[in-house]
Amino acid sequence: MRVLQVTHRYPPNVGGVETHVHELAERLSARGHDVSVVAADAPVEGEGEGDVHETDGGGVPVARHRGCAPGGAFHVAPGVLRSVLSSDADVVHAHNYHSLPAAFAAAAAGDATLVVTPHYHGRSASRLRDRLLALYRPVGRRLLARADAVVAVSQWERDRLADRFDVDATVVPNGLDLARFAGVTPLETDRPYLLAVGRLVDYKGVRNLVHALQGLPEYDLLVAGTGPYRSTLEGCAELAGVRDRTTFLGYVDDAALPALYAGASVFVSLSELEAYGVTVAEALASGTPCVVSDTTALSEWAERADCVGVDHTDPPSVARAVRAAADLSAPSAPLPDWEDTVDGVLSVYERASHTA
Repeated sequence: MRVLQVTHRYPPNVGGVETHVHELAERLSARGHDVSVVAADAPVEGEGEGDVHETDGGGVPVARHRGCAPGGAFHVAPGVLRSVLSSDADVVHAHNYHSLPAAFAAAAAGDATLVVTPHYHGRSASRLRDRLLALYRPVGRRLLARADAVVAVSQWERDRLADRFDVDATVVPNGLDLARFAGVTPLETDRPYLLAVGRLVDYKGVRNLVHALQGLPEYDLLVAGTGPYRSTLEGCAELAGVRDRTTFLGYVDDAALPALYAGASVFVSLSELEAYGVTVAEALASGTPCVVSDTTALSEWAERADCVGVDHTDPPSVARAVRAAADLSAPSAPLPDWEDTVDGVLSVYERASHTA
């Protein structure tokens, strides 16, 4: 089967959608399918300016197109349209309702089976993006209506798509490379630490964890990830008087992440917007209990016995949740594997191809 994955960004760029597309692309390719990727993340300035054609570490061809991202969103890259139009794919799999490459894919898919995984949050992280999303909604509605099949990565996302777009999506959860996290030697540190992993942007809620550290003097905090909010978080740590107990690690290579997860006393995700929560799954697979915001798709993790959900992210509430989570054992129940995800997606491709 010839499969074209279309996304706004692709590794080495980091994020939940990026990981999802990467895992699908390489694992489908490993099963003998002819897979390629089109992304909208070519550099817009400096050395290497222009479209980029390369092959990722798993042998998957990747075409990166130059564009712009107003408000850090949508990723307007007309080259994506050209790539999809010139493709001979049997299946065009578009990702991310919140970004224009998915709409370009829908417009250019032609006779190919169109599958859409929206990774739908329901809202955005800023007033500017919310206004843009309101303007984009008619386009997004047409995108979902055009699809031969829609895949949701959580039941929470499926319910939102049904309520807001009358879409009957198939739930195929994100997976994990469980072997990667099994039996890992934990990172050794002088003091116990809490861990946050992800892109450093406001809606991820890391500032709330930084402030909660004031009431958790027995812990240090390690923050893994890059993003425009780092300097603000460093300022928050200074003002809260916990800068000496907070370490910003920047980008952490995938090979180092399992030990980092395994060494943490508690993993904390206080994000306001998630369609799934892959870092929570990674922490649990590493044997580390979690504290999560009881909102969006993270609310599903809060139902597990190895996670503590918080309705409010004020420092006392977060501190109490951390202490409660530290006494839990993880994982308390099985976690999905990426191969399960690929099986589910292939089933969607086959059903959609027969009905397209």
